[in-house]
Amino acid sequence: MALSIFELIAILFGLVALFGYINHKLLGLPHSIGLMVIALGAALALVAFELAFPATDVDGPVTAALRQVDFDDTLLKGMLSFLLFAGALHVDLTALRSRLAAISAMATLGVLISTFVVGTLSWLVFGLLGLDIPFIWALAFGALISPTDPVAVLGVLKTIKVPASVEAKIAGESLFNDGVGVVVFLIVVAIAAGGAHAEVGPLEVARLFAQEAGGGALLGAIAGYIAYRALASLDEHNLEIMITLALVTVTYALAQVIHVSGPIAVVVAGIFIGNHGVAYAMSEKTREHLLNFWELLDEILNSMLFLLIGLEVLVVRVDLISAEAALLAIPIVLLARFFGVSIPLSLLSLRQTFTKGAIPVLVWGGLRGGISVALALSLPEGPEKAPILAITYAVVIFSIIVQGLTFKAVVKRSLRGQEES
Repeated sequence: MALSIFELIAILFGLVALFGYINHKLLGLPHSIGLMVIALGAALALVAFELAFPATDVDGPVTAALRQVDFDDTLLKGMLSFLLFAGALHVDLTALRSRLAAISAMATLGVLISTFVVGTLSWLVFGLLGLDIPFIWALAFGALISPTDPVAVLGVLKTIKVPASVEAKIAGESLFNDGVGVVVFLIVVAIAAGGAHAEVGPLEVARLFAQEAGGGALLGAIAGYIAYRALASLDEHNLEIMITLALVTVTYALAQVIHVSGPIAVVVAGIFIGNHGVAYAMSEKTREHLLNFWELLDEILNSMLFLLIGLEVLVVRVDLISAEAALLAIPIVLLARFFGVSIPLSLLSLRQTFTKGAIPVLVWGGLRGGISVALALSLPEGPEKAPILAITYAVVIFSIIVQGLTFKAVVKRSLRGQEES
């Protein structure tokens, strides 16, 4: 029997509260990671019980309920806009400007380098394992797995102390490169699927890229300025919070209508409001209420997202070949991340200096998360989708749990003795 939307939300909130309580009392992990670990453990326990006692069909109702949640639509067209805006509110524009060259290079050139490195090496590995995935679809996998997830990255950054120069690069890149990654992914999938852009050349791809990324930034700046003017003319915190909610939803929806990048648009709008709006358009009372509201909303949506990532193992079915490919994909993605970070920074280091030890921190701190899973789920139906989804899920799980829980140690080891700059 299909559950109503209210019943689904009630179940998710109940699980978030229960698993959050268990994590707080027993595990003591960072909240989001703890939720995902417990959800993943519960899902695997259901799978194991089902294998041991197939007649019980214990995981059937849970799987059916999860299939009602359209993960890619829920994240890409629902949660993501709010999560990106909430994260962008806390980005220091001055720090961002001073590292703009590095952030831009990693979010554009770095994503493209990583896409082609992952795509090429994965295609070779898939072939050796007997996994028949054409090169263009391996490239699509490279595009969806290359952008770091701002939700996961910002969540981890809240729990550790990182030099300001490195933190600005990690946070800034994660907020922008997912928008760039989504654009690259859509172009590659359009070519792979033989759609309208199947025969386009490099100039047309560049035009589409500029339209999506540049148009998104322009839309975000215009929408942010309009909201800023409205906020500056008021001193009513409830109404001002409503204005920011309208800013996020209307901007993201309009971006989809005019075919520009919604993620980039809401990030630019969020940075604008988080700096100029908070400083010059709000009273102290409004500032406190608004930031507290967005912090709470960010925490709620983060919890929901990581819970869903953990439970998605019930939907993702993995065969032996896909499992082998997934294990090999993890070092491939890390290697591609190394190239995507080190090449742009090495080029920029010819005219500016960077914090010593920043590259390993940026590589290990490049967490993958829900965006990659959502993009994999959005792939058109075909023989390539199931293995790519399984491999993507494995990389994301490794990234959040292993990289997320060891990131603090990597920071201490790589930046030992570094001053904040």
